[in-house]
Amino acid sequence: MKYVLISGGVVSGLGKGVTASSIGVVLKACGLRVTSIKIDPYLNIDAGTMSPFEHGEVFVLDDGGEVDLDLGNYERFLDVTLTKDNNITTGKIYQSVLEKERKGDYLGKTVQVVPHITDAIKDWIETVAVIPVDGKEGPADVCVIELGGTVGDIESMPFIEALRQLSFQVGPDNFCLIHVSLIPVLGVVGEQKTKPTQHSVRELRALGLTPHLLTSRSAEPLLESTKEKLSKFCHVPVENILNIHDVPNIWHIPLLLRNQNAHHSILQQLNLLSQATPPDLQQWTEMAETYDNLTESVRIAMVGKYVGLTDSYLSVVKALLHACVARSFKPSIDWIAASDLEDDSEKSTPEAHAAAWKTLKSADCVLVPGGFGDRGVRGMMLAAKYARENSVPYLGICLGMQISVIEFARSVLGWERANSVEFDAQTPNPVVIFMPEGSRTHMGSTMRLGSRRTLLQTSDCITSKLYVM
Repeated sequence: MKYVLISGGVVSGLGKGVTASSIGVVLKACGLRVTSIKIDPYLNIDAGTMSPFEHGEVFVLDDGGEVDLDLGNYERFLDVTLTKDNNITTGKIYQSVLEKERKGDYLGKTVQVVPHITDAIKDWIETVAVIPVDGKEGPADVCVIELGGTVGDIESMPFIEALRQLSFQVGPDNFCLIHVSLIPVLGVVGEQKTKPTQHSVRELRALGLTPHLLTSRSAEPLLESTKEKLSKFCHVPVENILNIHDVPNIWHIPLLLRNQNAHHSILQQLNLLSQATPPDLQQWTEMAETYDNLTESVRIAMVGKYVGLTDSYLSVVKALLHACVARSFKPSIDWIAASDLEDDSEKSTPEAHAAAWKTLKSADCVLVPGGFGDRGVRGMMLAAKYARENSVPYLGICLGMQISVIEFARSVLGWERANSVEFDAQTPNPVVIFMPEGSRTHMGSTMRLGSRRTLLQTSDCITSKLYVM
């Protein structure tokens, strides 16, 4: 197995996930099979119990795994179906080691970070890397690993040590390290600054890992003088210093990497030049250019609870993007905090209330995404009622679906106290109930999630007719 490790430095949020996905796209375009692993150093077992405000969207896989949003990027870019084991967290690693310790698998030895935790990380990576995720038999050619966080974070130290050991174990021809870093421009000086990247690479080398390629994030393309300075101080050849500058849409990033011969540098490091073909990104190019040339837009009102952080609804946004492009529209998403639509906000924050309703009424369609708890539910119900009464297309996902059912039961059927038992356990008209296998006391891996078969018992109902092929 060949491994490509993506690490990050200076600040979080540089786009390591998109970089990892884009590198996978370019390698796949060279005729190689690619799989992906995301390492998240937090102590949670998975992302299922984390607020979207904390960590962005919780992405749900086909097997029901609740994982980091970057796995959604991997699936969309690479057209693969990942498993929950493709997302490694500190919580998962420590849980597996402690379970072994309790069963006596370590035969009385003192359980330590090195070697037990680091061995568990390496074993997990090597086991998951060979699982086919593209519908074909046998393992992939390359496993792209993204290490979450930034170099120097205390929680990522065991993973960096494990990856250092893995690089030594598999040998230099099977391991390629790409470090993503920030090249800022100070407003007063106007010069591209390399010092943050120098410090980040120095920290990485002190931990035993030396980058083979540098990927610099910047607002504008890197100057040749900046590349030469990075090469001199970071011990990376100039041709291996890549630049991902701001682009009109993220579909341009694989093209940007291809144009800088990133694939050649990676393939050379992994000794895969003889196996690979020139990258064929014709369809990808057409997709990126199609979006750039769209002129007609459609306004979509997104009424939610976590609109303060748009990453909270990343997959919904991407699905809207793909749907709009397929119909030759450019999506224009108007974010509306559900609580701003409620009657109470008219008194407390009249300006926000008026602005929210103005935005809702000017939208071509309304989407209410998922969420937990009853905050903003009344505002969502008002949005659903407005859409129904004014024949505005409405899509409710998860919580949004519950909202539409409750609103219809109250407004059309006359069941004034109709509700979901999640919000009112004593409602006389429980139009939405808990799944029998769901837990009402424990969170995390207790919901019915993922891709599964649904059996409709009544063949002549509307739902059944919609799904008849």
